[in-house]
Amino acid sequence: MTTLFGDHVRLRPIAAADRPRAREILATPEVARWWGDPDQETEGLYTVEDGYSPYVIELDGEVVGLIQSCEELDPQYKHAGIDISVHPDFHGRGVGTDALRTLARHLLDHGHHRLTIDPAASNETAIRVYTKVGFRPVGLMRNYERAPDGTWHDGLLMDLLAGELE
Repeated sequence: MTTLFGDHVRLRPIAAADRPRAREILATPEVARWWGDPDQETEGLYTVEDGYSPYVIELDGEVVGLIQSCEELDPQYKHAGIDISVHPDFHGRGVGTDALRTLARHLLDHGHHRLTIDPAASNETAIRVYTKVGFRPVGLMRNYERAPDGTWHDGLLMDLLAGELE
């Protein structure tokens, strides 16, 4: 993994020293609502798997969010998925948009022809950000994810093909 530079953000590989800040971000109600248990999600960031790359999002040297990619490495199905969370204090500043564009550009430049992202279907704010970057709705995934309260919620599968990055 390498450090990536956007217009305003820097994406660097997550380090052990980032664990408290990562948990803090994931524990904010605005993020935990979509991501789930902050302890479990924080530990998941440090799980090593082939094709999985977690980064912190830095703005002016401060860790303000998390972004990760998970690459399908089979040449017949090669593509990558992205997940992102930004601390609510930095919402509305273009941080998520810049981070998504930066990671998407990196993945597309490294041989992926298709990227996916799968927000909760009710997460209108995230869907607007993803659409700004060029992701398009593909379809509704019914009862896709379990919420912290144990209920099931729909997800929206979105993808972005090479040449569609805005």
